[in-house]
Amino acid sequence: MKRKVYKFGGSSVGKPETIQKVIKIVSESLNNNENTVVVFSAFQTITNQLITAGEFAASGNEEYNLTISQIKNIHITAIEKLVTGKTLYQTRNKVHKLLEDLEKLLYGIFLLRELSPRSKDHLMSFGERLSSTIIAGAFISSGIEAEFLDSRKLVKTDSNFGNARVNFQTTNTLIKDYFENVTSLQVVTGFIGSTIDNETTTLGRGGSDYTASIFGAALDAEEIQIWTDVDGVLTADPKKVKKALPIEKMSYEEALEMSHFGAKVIYPPTIRPALVKSIPIKIKNTFNPSFVGTEITTSAISSRYAITGISTIENVALIKIQGTGLVDVASVAGRIFKVMGKESINVILISQASSGHSICFTVLESQAKKAVEFIEEELKYELTEGFINSVEADLEVSIFAVVGENIRNMSGVSEKIFQALGRNGIEISAIAQGSSRLNISLVIKRKDESKALNAIHETFFLSDYKAINVFVIGTGSIGRTLFQQIKNQLNYLYQELKLDIKIVGIANTKKMLFDYDGIDVNHWEEKLLTKGEQSDINLFFDTIKQSNLPNSVFVDCTSSELIIDKYLDLLSSSISIVSPNKKANTSKYEYYLQLKKAVQKYNVSFLYETNVGAGIPVISTLQDLVLSGDKILKIEGVLSGTLSYLFNTLDQNNTFSAIVKDAHLKGFTEFDPREDLNGLDIARKLLILVREAGYKLELEDIEIENLIPESLINNVSTDEFFNRLHELDLLYEQKWSNANKQGKVLRYLAKYENGKASVKLESVDVTHPVYSLSSNDNIITFKTVYFNERPVIIQGPGAGVKVTSGGIFADIVRIANYFY
Repeated sequence: MKRKVYKFGGSSVGKPETIQKVIKIVSESLNNNENTVVVFSAFQTITNQLITAGEFAASGNEEYNLTISQIKNIHITAIEKLVTGKTLYQTRNKVHKLLEDLEKLLYGIFLLRELSPRSKDHLMSFGERLSSTIIAGAFISSGIEAEFLDSRKLVKTDSNFGNARVNFQTTNTLIKDYFENVTSLQVVTGFIGSTIDNETTTLGRGGSDYTASIFGAALDAEEIQIWTDVDGVLTADPKKVKKALPIEKMSYEEALEMSHFGAKVIYPPTIRPALVKSIPIKIKNTFNPSFVGTEITTSAISSRYAITGISTIENVALIKIQGTGLVDVASVAGRIFKVMGKESINVILISQASSGHSICFTVLESQAKKAVEFIEEELKYELTEGFINSVEADLEVSIFAVVGENIRNMSGVSEKIFQALGRNGIEISAIAQGSSRLNISLVIKRKDESKALNAIHETFFLSDYKAINVFVIGTGSIGRTLFQQIKNQLNYLYQELKLDIKIVGIANTKKMLFDYDGIDVNHWEEKLLTKGEQSDINLFFDTIKQSNLPNSVFVDCTSSELIIDKYLDLLSSSISIVSPNKKANTSKYEYYLQLKKAVQKYNVSFLYETNVGAGIPVISTLQDLVLSGDKILKIEGVLSGTLSYLFNTLDQNNTFSAIVKDAHLKGFTEFDPREDLNGLDIARKLLILVREAGYKLELEDIEIENLIPESLINNVSTDEFFNRLHELDLLYEQKWSNANKQGKVLRYLAKYENGKASVKLESVDVTHPVYSLSSNDNIITFKTVYFNERPVIIQGPGAGVKVTSGGIFADIVRIANYFY
């Protein structure tokens, strides 16, 4: 009968209640006539407590006794809850004897003030011996014929305490011989073995998994199952990538690569014995036993994804050796790595430029200082003679590894990786790819690790969806309407357009709120009021940058000059911007150019379609004309929806003051209509168009006609202005009448031609494109080299909160499409 080897980790035996789950899982296996061997880790936290007790004892700190008491309580409580009947007495005696031996060992360490590697291995072995003794008793109490098996009897190793190497020839023989006459369920201690002289050793990181694999290979098991607290091997660390997916099947090679680069569900030594015998390894979840988990097998499994998973190694340093004469110095690389091996410094990744002028490799950060010292000593002649310029350690870096069998079969994987990192401003310090082409490894700044993980994960595993993280400042009429539009469209965007918009930050003048899981747009206002902290503009922007989220977009729904000062810093942090705020693009020309250069340098988006035409495509059309090689000769049009409505409605039946008040009620004007009527806003719009056309112009270069006299501006409140607005009725009635007599209409025109720019009220006849305007429409004409006789004309609603917020929304969607 084929055997199955099950291994349960510390989280699976963390509490008596979870051990009952384990007993149920094993019982079902036995009921299916499976010949099962079960390997156990120590109870959760016990190994760490044993190490703590040993360190206390070695330092002469009597608090080790308190730790012993805690360890005793955990195991005695487990016995009382799990073991019954005659087995209770036997199990209790065995555990008490083990605890007495533990106390004696720690007392010896306390007296000697020394915790040697040999003593530490012996100390740690008590965790597995205690847990397996109690669990064997629990199986028997459940009616299962079970027997405790101390793996030290069978797993023979060298004397490399802390990470002993297994003597497989002896071990395999002992295991096979032992199991020839065994009929009961064997409850095996994981993690530990012994030397030929029967000194206790431990098998290193992931030792209990390794034990299961050793037994499985020796017994030619049908399958090895590793039971843990996750649904198998995941596509990325779920603590860093919340949308990580379980991998149903993967090859041994993929598992080795993933485990080498930090995947903690399975460890490299576990895979090797199973690989030699081609025994499948399954990773299963104790707390979700019905889930299929991950199966690791010999052959590569075809997957619809281009990659299998992403892993990282933190706490590493990049050692860089550079020199123009390095290429001429024979055997330098060999000498470097020879000294690293001699000093037991593990080299994790190596990269060398084809020119030979530089070599870089990664080591653990804790070994970086020694690595530099040893290399400088080895190469002191080359350093003195100038063949090598420097040996440096770049700290605070991480190794980022993309793993998958399909990498060698699918084209464009590297391109997608570099594009995703580049879009998010993540710099790559070193690149390596093995000859198997199963792994692409990159060295990046540690601060960018989470951002890189999520960006790459979304690119390869969630590519059907375009996910962006949005920060919004300003919750006035435009911001509020934007949230309502997002709310109304959220399901459609997600299901039909595969667009996942997450509002992760909101701020106004009073409150600010962050939630990286996404703020519910149905209740954003309530959340901001109840859970938001006091608003601090500098802190808000610092948090945006420090959060370092992939695919980040900042939306400015204000007209504040304080906010535009932050734009350059955001762009240089690889954060895209959407803004209806015209003040950034109409500040000094030098700053305008800086913003443009930052967009190119940091590969981000700065979209401001709503700066000029609210929701109509004015700027994008102009940019397309310029990109096509056309030259803009003349710009002319009505650039204010407010003033368009005002002069389209003005006639003998509608007074100037009545129309302004009506426009204000309709939401076409600013809170203070004088901001529309003074012409400055239209001048800003014209300035933006002129600059986008490729001309240098400052705001003060534009001739501006103010429609309001000084008597209604200086020291006049908004309320008083509305009360006195009728004073202008006669003036504009006469202007309208004069134009009407000539068959003309009044239009507040913005115009640029031959280096001259103006915004002013003019009378135009029926031949002019703006003559037939209605309601609050804007109209813009571009006369160009290509469109000389018949200008390009763009017309549409130019005012209104819904139109403007709709334009902002459209820009957000455009950026999402750019990211993907």
